[in-house]
Amino acid sequence: MAIANLALKPVAGPVVLKDCIYEELKTAITSMNVYADGPHLRLDERQLSEELGVSRTPVREALCRLENEGFVETIPRKGAFVARKTKSEVLEMITVWAALESMAARLITENASGEEIATLREMFSTFGENGAVQARIDEYSETNIEFHQAMFQLSRCRLLGTITENLFLHMRSIRRRTIGDDDRAKRSIIDHIHIIEALEARDAELAERLAREHTLNLARHVEENVDWLD
Repeated sequence: MAIANLALKPVAGPVVLKDCIYEELKTAITSMNVYADGPHLRLDERQLSEELGVSRTPVREALCRLENEGFVETIPRKGAFVARKTKSEVLEMITVWAALESMAARLITENASGEEIATLREMFSTFGENGAVQARIDEYSETNIEFHQAMFQLSRCRLLGTITENLFLHMRSIRRRTIGDDDRAKRSIIDHIHIIEALEARDAELAERLAREHTLNLARHVEENVDWLD
């Protein structure tokens, strides 16, 4: 068992102290490589309160709030831990994401300007050379995540953004861990370009289908190849 070493800074300001603590802990936890090889990381209340410069009570309240959102897991007689989803839970999240992002793609064809859609293509302009994707896998991983986040922003549907806010943070961890597997990065960029072409053509049916298939391909990969979630 190892204690999670979170990148935290002291929190100040009595008016919104509880919210500040919650946001600081959430940012630190979701910035971690949750599914990296290694032990289940424990969250030590005393250490966290010292690093944040606050008492343990608001830290405990923030951890409870994060547990309700699925980022923290409390194990009886052992304490609080950074949550790792099971394989079935991950597959369920990916399925929901596929449904929501495919609708976002449809809405983009109706609501986004040509200039906005062009920004999606620009994201991948530096990964076109042979080997460029795999050689810069960490950079591409972040671009990949930014692309999926941008899809919801360009849909102009605020409720979609609200619904997917926490789901996105869970999905980000999974995408980071799996993007380097096999040739997934190369296939990913090809999928993205095809989705962008459908968006540029204002082909709602095709854009919706391609976005859904792209995410379900991740589910298929997790189902067939990922054993570190079992």
